[in-house]
Amino acid sequence: MTPILSFIVGLVALVAGAELLVRGASKLALSFGISPLVVGLTVVAFGTSSPELAVSVKSAWSGQVDIALGNVVGSNIFNVLFILGLSALITPLLVAQQLIRQEVPVMVGASLLLLALAWDGGISRWDGALLFGLLLAYLVFVIRQSRRENKAVDAEYAQEFGDGSRWDRHWSVQLLLIACGLALLVAGSDWLVGAAVVFAKQLGLSELVIGLTIVAAGTSMPEVATSVVAALRGERDIAVGNVVGSNTFNILCVLGLSSLVAPASLTVPVSMLSFDLPVMIAVAVACLPIFFTGNLIARWEGAVFLGYYVAFTVYVVLAAQSHDALTGYGFVMTTAVLPLTVVTLLLVTWREWRARLATAKQPAQREQHTPAP
Repeated sequence: MTPILSFIVGLVALVAGAELLVRGASKLALSFGISPLVVGLTVVAFGTSSPELAVSVKSAWSGQVDIALGNVVGSNIFNVLFILGLSALITPLLVAQQLIRQEVPVMVGASLLLLALAWDGGISRWDGALLFGLLLAYLVFVIRQSRRENKAVDAEYAQEFGDGSRWDRHWSVQLLLIACGLALLVAGSDWLVGAAVVFAKQLGLSELVIGLTIVAAGTSMPEVATSVVAALRGERDIAVGNVVGSNTFNILCVLGLSSLVAPASLTVPVSMLSFDLPVMIAVAVACLPIFFTGNLIARWEGAVFLGYYVAFTVYVVLAAQSHDALTGYGFVMTTAVLPLTVVTLLLVTWREWRARLATAKQPAQREQHTPAP
């Protein structure tokens, strides 16, 4: 196959494999009596990140470290800026309190931990073991927490993931779906990574740039489909939760396993330490004030996210080519666009905080002015 055809076929295989794996695993878990809530928060949310897992593990095993790292960091940036931005443009996204108080801080913490581990220029097997161990601890915490959830939440996830046609209700069919999904993921990752390496050589771009852009966007197609469809159906909590859960999974599991299977430590390029990882962390932190304001992501905030993803991609490409416009472009972004965005987020957050304080004071004031019987 030609590189372009190999890339397209690999991408289709990844998306199809992720769909089969998610469907089979979620139905199998429900068949064995696992809580629907746990299935929704783990199997389905993490299943959409299985292409990232397949590509990064394959790349790390083959010694193509830059693709493995760039795929994870680029996917996390793509998930927040592009997917949430696009979904919010379709309809304003309501954000559950649990995401604000728990899931987003976990995502931010995992991002900061990754920067700390990579600060010495590499991610060792011990670092990978730590990341994967934290994932297991997180899953145990989620399972225990689910036991305290009310029946209404369980019923919601059961309706979302447990009903449907009868043909896939038998465990043998579910195992077959899982096996086919895994086979497609392995084959698709092999085709896509091979094509990406050819593109990098033909275009004169580094494997890191290809991983941050083309591969990252390609492996995030299941997240795009899941979040956009959820937004169109009005299931806006799923659209947001899918992105946040996938980002956490990418760091803890994808990079954790990639570090464990790699022949040597994953060498982190200086450019990733100085730019790409800080951008990923900034994007994760930006979710906190945006999610906090009115518990929703407005359309204008979605447009800002999309605009920043375009700006990020342009910068990565210009930097890879050492283009003459890079200096001026970087100056405008750092002295004008970024400061204005930060000021806007701070003002919006401050107004929301004052509004909530005023709302909290009103009941107390009414009680003080209520005459005694």
